[in-house]
This record gives sequence, C-alpha cells and structure tokens, in this order.
Amino acid sequence: MTKEKFDRGSALTIFKSDRTEDMAALVIAFAIAFLVYVIVGG
Repeated sequence: MTKEKFDRGSALTIFKSDRTEDMAALVIAFAIAFLVYVIVGG
C-alpha cells in the first residue's frame, strides 16, 4: 500500500483550485440560507 499522493476523493470539480471551490461552496451555502430565511419570513 504505497500511495504517492493523498487522494482528496472528489474528482468532480469545476474549479482549478481547492480554495476557489471552498469559497464558492461557502457563498452558495449562504445564498441558500438567506433564501430559506426570506421564504420562511423570519
């Protein structure tokens, strides 16, 4: 079991860097949370 590089698992990415993907996920999560907040009417 000699693996040269650690595999992060997800090869399905549309971004070049992990940081960009993390930031996009954060923005999307906030957008969904905001929409739920507005729809529920809190």
